[in-house]
Amino acid sequence: MALPYDDLVRLRRTDPAWRLLTADRAPVIASFLDRAFREGTRRTWSESELVVLLEDVLFDVQALEGADAVPRSPGEYLTEWAQDDKGWLRKFYPPGEDEAHFDLSPAAERALGWLDSLFERGFIGTESRLLTAVHLLEQIVEGVEEDADERIRRLEEQRGEIDRQIAAIRAGDIPVLDDRSLRERFLQFARLARELLADFRAVEHRFRELDRDVRTRIAGWEGDKATLLREVFGERDVIADSDEGRSFRAFWDFLMTSESQERLSQLLDRTFAIDALDRADEDIRDDRLRRVHYDWITAGEQTQRTVARLSQQLRRFLDDQAYLENRRIIEILNTIGRHGLVLADDVPKGNVMEIDGMAADITLPLERPLASPVEDEELALDLDGGEDLELDLSVLFDQVYVDTARLRRQIDALLGERDQVALATVIGRHPLRDGLAELVGYLTVASEGSAAVIDDERRDRIVWTDRAGVTRRARVPVVVFRRAGGGGGS
Repeated sequence: MALPYDDLVRLRRTDPAWRLLTADRAPVIASFLDRAFREGTRRTWSESELVVLLEDVLFDVQALEGADAVPRSPGEYLTEWAQDDKGWLRKFYPPGEDEAHFDLSPAAERALGWLDSLFERGFIGTESRLLTAVHLLEQIVEGVEEDADERIRRLEEQRGEIDRQIAAIRAGDIPVLDDRSLRERFLQFARLARELLADFRAVEHRFRELDRDVRTRIAGWEGDKATLLREVFGERDVIADSDEGRSFRAFWDFLMTSESQERLSQLLDRTFAIDALDRADEDIRDDRLRRVHYDWITAGEQTQRTVARLSQQLRRFLDDQAYLENRRIIEILNTIGRHGLVLADDVPKGNVMEIDGMAADITLPLERPLASPVEDEELALDLDGGEDLELDLSVLFDQVYVDTARLRRQIDALLGERDQVALATVIGRHPLRDGLAELVGYLTVASEGSAAVIDDERRDRIVWTDRAGVTRRARVPVVVFRRAGGGGGS
């Protein structure tokens, strides 16, 4: 991209990343921020914990350069680095806590990433990046191809290549990656994994900016409620429907499925069990990457909590407005009552009001029919009578009663073992008794519960055997039940 002079002048004056790189004690600040927020797996620190960590860093600097090099206390430095004129740390108070916490700002993350690029890497790999670039181009071309014959031709080519590989392996020719290829691909994965964590901070920062803007406008709003809500929800839709929002939602939906988490755990365990990587030096092998997908989940949950706080602020505004409107209604009713007392002695002549149907409609509880089991009906496939034949189809919908309470108990039992469980896993543990009706019951439970996630863009294949011994199959949206109040990282 172009670098206009006037834009660079503005960035040098306002951008926190640039201010960090040109700060007087930039090496001390950058080294501490990297040690606290990027070397480990923790995203946030309490003020007391971060003060202790900064004391160790300042002690080492004073031992090398003297006490005057960093004369201020750790708490003063943390407060200064979190101010708007610096913007390298984000200082906040978590719900229910009175101690300040700190997180790395997206601008500081960018500055530290640029400093990483200045160090000469011991191994520069190009093959893995070239393969990634080619694979992305193939996805782009195949993703926009609308010619069915062309797509079938490409799939047949892929199938032919897979068949040739299978034949070669059966013949004893098993190609494996050498140590250089393993190290190169692992370094590529490690870089992408850390960049994803940085992306989460940037996305969360975007939502916090929206939250701050909404709180400011709500505090000073004097117009009608409908206009404010329309503007607020309009901005939320713009972010959610943007390319970044849709990409984040697709990434989050994929990561929150139990199958994806189990697959990532298996791949990471098998990767770290490879001898060639086990013999690599510490710059290449980083055991913290073994659980990086859980760090992704933790970072994503913080972003989701930011959105939840925005919704809570809107609900509080609605409650306040409802209170004011109810008080206005009471004032109107009191005014009507006072006018009624004034006119009590001046009774109008003739009919003032008429009401039809003064008798009450009474339905006794014992008049309601009790539930009775429905007998199985046989369907006659050979029908006579022509086009005017009238059929009562209601009996088809009364054959099976599904106890949704039983379905919820089965789901809760599995959620007692894990934080979330997919519908396919529940049915695998508890096969369908009542066939399609029971499957629809699970979908009903999912749609009624606030903790369930339904992904209409992906499908699960459900297979069961009915009472007649016939195997049935159905394709339903991917459904994930989550434990209320539980995390997604275990």
